[in-house]
Amino acid sequence: MVPISVEQELEQNKNIEEEKTYKSNAEQGEWYVVHTYSGYENKIKVDLAKRVESMNMQDKIFEVIIPEEDEVEYKGGKRKVTSKRVFPGYVIVNMTMSEDSWYVVRHTPGVTGFVGSGGKPIPLQDEEIKKIKMQMGLIEKKPRIIDIEVGESIRVKTGPFANFEGVVKELLADRGKIRVNISMFGRETPVELDYEQIEKI
Repeated sequence: MVPISVEQELEQNKNIEEEKTYKSNAEQGEWYVVHTYSGYENKIKVDLAKRVESMNMQDKIFEVIIPEEDEVEYKGGKRKVTSKRVFPGYVIVNMTMSEDSWYVVRHTPGVTGFVGSGGKPIPLQDEEIKKIKMQMGLIEKKPRIIDIEVGESIRVKTGPFANFEGVVKELLADRGKIRVNISMFGRETPVELDYEQIEKI
């Protein structure tokens, strides 16, 4: 093996680092879970965005999301949609991990630390972030095709109508949903449900 000078070795390492940085920037970094004071998630999202800008970290910290999902409630016959935190006390940051990007996130007021083991932040797996984004409606769920026909009876497995039974009125296959008439308080109430929420009787 031909010996190389210190300068050549540094140059090689620099090239490797640049390649790594380029690769992770091209993939927009990795997703890390950040622990926060509960109730401060929105404030942290805003404050972190300001810090990223003022400290010129746009090339290392790309996006902050607060995992939320819409919850549909029926009160007094009225449909009410509210956003509910999926993981209260956590935000998820898309970033390229380095000493300075870690510092910017970790020292944002209200942040208590990164989720990881032994003090080392561990990025989320692709499947994990995909699941969270689907839950938030940021990426479309692939409609699950189930063997069900209009007129069939179903039981609701999850959600506010769990354990209710109903009759399928319409298949909304493109959206992975069905329209069902559920009997509530002696009245037929039409509701839209995901395929995942139901089972055939």
